[in-house]
Amino acid sequence: MARIRVLVVDDHRVFAESLAAALAAEPDVDVSAAGSGPAALRCLERGLAEGRRFDVLLVDADLGTGSGAPAAGPEGEPAADGIALAAGVRKAQPAVRTVVLAERDDPRRAALALQAGASGWVAKDCSLQRLLAVVRGVLRDETHLPPALLTGVLRELTAARRHRTESERLVESLTPREREVLRCMVAGLGRKAVAERLFLSPHTVRTHTQNVLGKLGVHSTLAAVALARRAGVGPAPLAGPVPAPVLAGDVVERGGQPA
Repeated sequence: MARIRVLVVDDHRVFAESLAAALAAEPDVDVSAAGSGPAALRCLERGLAEGRRFDVLLVDADLGTGSGAPAAGPEGEPAADGIALAAGVRKAQPAVRTVVLAERDDPRRAALALQAGASGWVAKDCSLQRLLAVVRGVLRDETHLPPALLTGVLRELTAARRHRTESERLVESLTPREREVLRCMVAGLGRKAVAERLFLSPHTVRTHTQNVLGKLGVHSTLAAVALARRAGVGPAPLAGPVPAPVLAGDVVERGGQPA
């Protein structure tokens, strides 16, 4: 009999241990428990290294808001809940299926969970039989949502797709140089660092930055970065400075003096 390896992640110890014990009673389920996002990631890494990869992650939607430590999000920032952990697991181990366990129905957060890579959103007070059906279903590449959430989740996903399309259109309006500056902004580089990286004067970088904000229709770097991420723009690599081609209107510095 093929056994299903399940990892329960919840910072409420009594709930995590009770659920793990209930699942372990099934003849085809091996189960472990973790009390925080970092602990879950360590378990996943250890299982992979030992050739005993986990199949399904059951994670509390509100992970990190209780006693457990927050997990690491997909961009490395602290995560406030289990949805960010789902995104991190999808990136690190895409074969692992994630099911989010929630205290309440919330179409917006359920949609965010699906976008993060989760395969299901299940109420914490559902029956064990229902949860087992979801666990086995996601291993068949099924997506599971409570019927009452379907309409709301579809509405949220449609709106998110529309916002992404608009964001992509705005990013496409940028020149190649402006896109490079935007990628540096996504990487968290300040104006001076961008100037050094692209071999431009700070004044020229300021002009490009103002053009980026204007074309994207935002008023701050944070808003520009948020829009860029929605459009799928990744950060500039930070391994080292990479010379960029000189474009018309750019000012190149040599020996500290603009050319």
